[in-house]
Amino acid sequence: MIYYPLSVLMFAGIRDILIISRPTELPQFRQLFGDGRRLGLNVSYASQEKPRGIADAFRVGADHIRGEECALILGDNLFHGANLPALLRRSVQRLRGCVLFGHEVADPRHFGVAEIDERGRLLSIEEKPERPRSNLAIPGLYLFDGGVVDVAKRLVPSARGELEITDVLRAYLEEGTADLVWLGRGVTWLDTGTHETLLDAGRMVRDVQHYQGTRLGCVEEIAMYMGFIGADECYTLGTEMSNSPYGQYVMDRARSYRQGLPPARFLEEI
Repeated sequence: MIYYPLSVLMFAGIRDILIISRPTELPQFRQLFGDGRRLGLNVSYASQEKPRGIADAFRVGADHIRGEECALILGDNLFHGANLPALLRRSVQRLRGCVLFGHEVADPRHFGVAEIDERGRLLSIEEKPERPRSNLAIPGLYLFDGGVVDVAKRLVPSARGELEITDVLRAYLEEGTADLVWLGRGVTWLDTGTHETLLDAGRMVRDVQHYQGTRLGCVEEIAMYMGFIGADECYTLGTEMSNSPYGQYVMDRARSYRQGLPPARFLEEI
């Protein structure tokens, strides 16, 4: 699963990654990615001893952020769409406080919900409301300026003892620096936090890969086309998995790149 959120950050041009997880799981991530150098990334790790809410990530990762602009993505969110890479890069460029994303859903009561006016400007943010003011759910992907750590440090824990990401977003909204970007119908978003939604995501990934011939979340391929690594490095990564369909795919993509498939075309396709 981690390949999917990681690929989104890579599409946005982000190469400095902090993985926050429980201490029992961090060794597995370290074994998978190491320092990230093989993918042209800088990957580090931080432990969250117990669940304290999404916004606790900014306290845990304060030394990593160091007052710079940052992105936060949840490990169980999957995004896919032809215009997603370009949309992410535009959102990074326009960042002036906080950027959150909106995606239309059939039943928004299970998510944070954004209310907008007729011009698309953000009016309010509610967390799992019984009577939603819109059908725009807020996915687990956010962009923030360097002040987000200070915002998180000022938060008061909820009744559950957690630091709510909605409170962070509201703080930026009150300052007038929260922008909402509508993902639109060209982007698919799946929250895979339950067994049922994880199964739905698996079906979608299977169908895309079967009918389009592309693999979602292939970090080796994305690293190559983003210019983080070269085609030879990508091919070498594929040979290490050459006994699997995934490794063969990575090798094929590296060969295609050598033959002149330009990065812009790839980014448009994905």
